[in-house]
Amino acid sequence: MRILSSLTAAIVIGTSLITGCTNPLATQYFKQGVEKYEAGNYQGAISDWSKAIEINPRDPIAHYNRGLAKEDLEDYQGAIADYTKAIEIDPQHANAYINRSKAKLNLGDNKGALQDSNKAIEIDPSSSLAYINRCGAKVNLGKSEDAIKDCDMATEIDPKIAQTYYNRALAKDGLQDYQGVIVDYTKAIEINPQYAAAYSNRGIAKDDLEDYQGAIADYTKAIEIDPQHANAYINRSNTKLKLGDNEGALQDSNKAIEIDPSSSFAYMNRGISRELVNDLKGACDDWRKAAGLGLKKPAEWVKKQC
Repeated sequence: MRILSSLTAAIVIGTSLITGCTNPLATQYFKQGVEKYEAGNYQGAISDWSKAIEINPRDPIAHYNRGLAKEDLEDYQGAIADYTKAIEIDPQHANAYINRSKAKLNLGDNKGALQDSNKAIEIDPSSSLAYINRCGAKVNLGKSEDAIKDCDMATEIDPKIAQTYYNRALAKDGLQDYQGVIVDYTKAIEINPQYAAAYSNRGIAKDDLEDYQGAIADYTKAIEIDPQHANAYINRSNTKLKLGDNEGALQDSNKAIEIDPSSSFAYMNRGISRELVNDLKGACDDWRKAAGLGLKKPAEWVKKQC
């Protein structure tokens, strides 16, 4: 049975908070919103910026900042509404386009994200963030070669952003350039040694090159950094299965399911582990669950073996 890996999705970057205010009447609420946002009190920031907007509904900065706070709370639709309002008021607001592209990517609207990134680049051709986000959108749309060009441009503008190399690695993965993938994830890790997703994805590339011990080391490091990284457990279970460590693979799949009970790959892998330790009933139960979550291969196994 072919063992599949779960790849962490492309990372996108939002621009920074804007701390100025264009209307003196709203200054107090605006500044309070900035203070609360920087303290991590996103709901409080939204409340204060909403009051600032009541005083001056045509302030694009207040709308933009409120969008940032909503996005941090994973209210992507609300964030998009605020970024759209900021753009309506100020059509040259490149940051609003950049962040709206990020929110759209988080909602799976890759074409919309691509359009917003294009507009941001049109307004500000020196924005590395716009190129990084456009690279991410193109990765998700399967346009790997074009994505690499955008990430290359981002590195020329600013070579010190880890997400650039992460997204370029994803694009190279689409071209099966696994050595290139490893080089880019390694660079991302050099810039950000706490980049759990980069470790996990680098492990997949090492697995593809049959460096199984290296892959396990990367997955283990990802888990050390982020103990809730379900994909790292799933991927480590894949590699352990290839090494014949069925019990270890079973334990990792159990942990992945504990973290993310909706992970189809975790159920599929646990089913494989259970089959290999002669628990066919348990394997069938897991494959049925994986099939119910949308995977086709486990459904075929259920028909043939259960």
